[in-house]
Amino acid sequence: MSALDRLAETIEARKGADPESSWTAKLFAKGPEKCAEKFGEEAVEAIIEAVKGDREKLASEAADVLYHMLVMLAARDVSLADVEAELARREGTSGIAEKSARS
Repeated sequence: MSALDRLAETIEARKGADPESSWTAKLFAKGPEKCAEKFGEEAVEAIIEAVKGDREKLASEAADVLYHMLVMLAARDVSLADVEAELARREGTSGIAEKSARS
């Protein structure tokens, strides 16, 4: 099991936890919209570090992005397995072909 899988499991387990006991539970208590907002904030921070070219800070911000993405997904009952299944479905398909199929 990967670190990402373990993180997703931990996040899922915190859904019903006391918001005073966990940052994740506190995010869930604020609702899916706040979870999405926090994901967006972290994504912007990662973009800033990517532009600056600081690899260590980018890796740290990317970890925050992945965490907050998993929280956002869990807040809407979308699992990491759901995302992996979608990636598997797209595997071997050109990005150009995949985008044109959406139209």
